[in-house]
Amino acid sequence: MNIEEFRLYCLSKKEVTESFPFDETTLVFKVLGKMFALTDLESDFSINLKCDPEKAIELRGKYPNVLPGYHMSKRHWNTIIIDGSIADNILKEWTDESYDLVVSNMPKKLRKTIIS
Repeated sequence: MNIEEFRLYCLSKKEVTESFPFDETTLVFKVLGKMFALTDLESDFSINLKCDPEKAIELRGKYPNVLPGYHMSKRHWNTIIIDGSIADNILKEWTDESYDLVVSNMPKKLRKTIIS
């Protein structure tokens, strides 16, 4: 997966927007205003994804390229270094989980706009 494929995958999800709220190189993906993924356009390709805390620890133990979230809550975010060692379908699965985790924590009224 390259950065453009990742970008298009994120944008294919319902109610997702992209922006640069921190600086001109950190691309952030939000669902209804809540961040679920981000990447830096200038550094080596890596992505930050939200993750269930227990699963986050499990993934860090299993995959050398999964690290505690850089500049994020280490408990809830992982940084994944993208170098081809993790299959695209797994990266998409983790992106889906991040998106779903953020959506599941939204008020019911907002969740309905995504589900319907």
